[in-house]
This record gives sequence, structure tokens and C-alpha cells, in this order.
Amino acid sequence: MPASVPVFDGHNDIVLKIAAAGADRDRLWLEGEGAGHLDLPRMQASGFAGGFFAVYIPSAEYADLNALDARMDNPPYDFPLPALIDHKTAQPVAVEMLGHLFWMERVSGDRFRWCRTASDIRAALASDVIAGVIHFEGAEAIGEDLDALHLFHAMGLRSLGPVWSRPTIFGHGVPFRFPSTGDTGPGLTGPGRALVRECNALRIMIDLSHLTEQGFWDVAKLSDAPLVATHSNAHAIAPSSRNLSDRQLRAIGDSGGMAGLNFATCFLREDGRESPGMTLDPVKRHIEHMLKLAGEDHVGLGSDYDGATTPQDIGGVEGLPVLIAAMRDMGLGEALIAKIAHGNWLRLLERTWGA
Repeated sequence: MPASVPVFDGHNDIVLKIAAAGADRDRLWLEGEGAGHLDLPRMQASGFAGGFFAVYIPSAEYADLNALDARMDNPPYDFPLPALIDHKTAQPVAVEMLGHLFWMERVSGDRFRWCRTASDIRAALASDVIAGVIHFEGAEAIGEDLDALHLFHAMGLRSLGPVWSRPTIFGHGVPFRFPSTGDTGPGLTGPGRALVRECNALRIMIDLSHLTEQGFWDVAKLSDAPLVATHSNAHAIAPSSRNLSDRQLRAIGDSGGMAGLNFATCFLREDGRESPGMTLDPVKRHIEHMLKLAGEDHVGLGSDYDGATTPQDIGGVEGLPVLIAAMRDMGLGEALIAKIAHGNWLRLLERTWGA
């Protein structure tokens, strides 16, 4: 049964699945093939009202995902950062991914819509249309002159992570390392500081989820927008390099920003394992800690659907009602659950983009 409150999600990777599906992309998106976390019918049936859809450039070093998953299920682990991908290599891939994203809207029969303003999102939600926001998970497709940033913004880009977990010309990402803090290397480069200033000028949301801790603080000093980590959890609960320290969570709240709960088991589990065989108790502990440190107005959901292994009781998008029920079991009231599910994200986007 659908969740009683709509969910606006901070991060997913379905476009990678659609790109890999080739001629079967219609079946995956429009009918649902069941193997992935997301498809249009299940999103409609499960209370998924919208979210950020990632454009991501894959690294050749991470081609064997089964081998990576096996290693991440046996901590400790420490993967070397993949090599930088230059913008001339990345741009054609990004354009291909955007083609898939626009196709998703075109074939949806008015059930799905790309949104460029907070008003667009509210209008979509009011008419039971799923609201999508275009996000770049890593700025590899943008050159130092930032011309492509303006081009992609004109195409609908409204959220940008300067890095994924590898270096770019703009900054440095954290490796997949457990146990570890996020203090794993340098932060923003000179071009990275220029990128942040230009994103502020264009009112593109800056996502800090994969940045090193130094990069986080570099953005915090420079940016005039709320601090946002779309899909990162609490380091105090699970000591992964990808999770946020208490100081970072407080800074996010103080800035009026957002932290989105990542459903990836390796960032939820206290032992750092990839295994889906877990209860939802760690999920509850992350939510409690994030609410305590960042505040009730600054926590949301950032599932990482179709980009991560999720707890067995959540699975794909059909598990959203289970998560809503878990928050009720925690004793969270309906008003706070609605904030976490969608309200905080919508208010954050109004603060960042304007109404």
C-alpha cells in the first residue's frame, strides 16, 4: 500500500539502469522489470512524488561491481580513488545520459515531469505528476571555462556535486574506505572555487556528499547558499568516509541546509558491511542522530536507489511505506514525518533556487 505521505528523494541512479537497458529501456521504465529499485509504475504506487536524478560518468576502474560488493561486505576496505576523467571524454556521456532523462519525460504520458523551479515541483505534486530534478553527480562534463555549466543549466541542471568519489579539476572526493573519517585529502581547487561562485550566481544547488571534509569546509566558507549533502549519513553511527561528522551536521543545520539519509547498507551499518541482511534499527539511529545534530527542518531522504545495496526490509521504491512506518515506530509525529519525507526538501529548494 502507498505511503500516507509523499516522498521527495535526494538521490537516485536510475538513468544508469536505463542507459544499460538499451532497447529494453521502455520495459524497464514504463512497465517495470522488477530487478531495479525504480520504475514508473512502482514509483506511482509507492508514494514516490519526485526527487533528484543523477547524471554520472562511470569509472573504468569500477567496472566489476560484483568484486567491489564482495570486498565491501568484508570490512575493513580501502579502494584507491579512480583516475580523473577529462571533460572532453565526459561530455558526450553526459549528453547521452541527458537524452535518456528527457526521453523518460517524453514517454511518460504526463506522469513524469522535469522541474526547474520550486514552483514547478509544487505544481507537479499537486497534480499527481512525479517531479524530477536533474543532478550531476560529479562535474567531469564541465571544463575550466565553465561554459558547459551554463549550457547544462539552460538544459535544466539544477543540482551539482563538484566530485564523485574521485578527483576532478574542481576538487577531491573521498575514497570508499571503512573505517575512516572524511578527512582523506585536499578540498577545492582554484577552478573549484570559481565553480562554487558560478553555481551560486546561477542558483544551482551544490551537493557535498562525495567531497572530502576539507572540500566541505571550503564550500562552507565560500558559498552563500545552504549547505546540502543529498545522500550521506551520520559518521557517529557508521564510521564510513562517506558519512558526515557531527560538526558537519551542525553546520548543515546552521546554514539552513539539508542532509539526506542514504539507504546504502554500507553507510548505514555500524560494521560497514554491504549485506542487505539487517534490521531497520541502524536506519532509526541515523535518523535520530541527524535530527539531533542538524535539526528537524534539515533532514530528508536521499535513497541512492539503483546505485546501492539497500536493507532487505526496504528493497526498492516499494519499501518507502515500510520506512514511513519505521519513523512512526520511532514516535515521530506526522508533521515531522512529512518534513522528512518531502517538506524539508521543498523548503530547501525554495531557499536555494527561489520560489
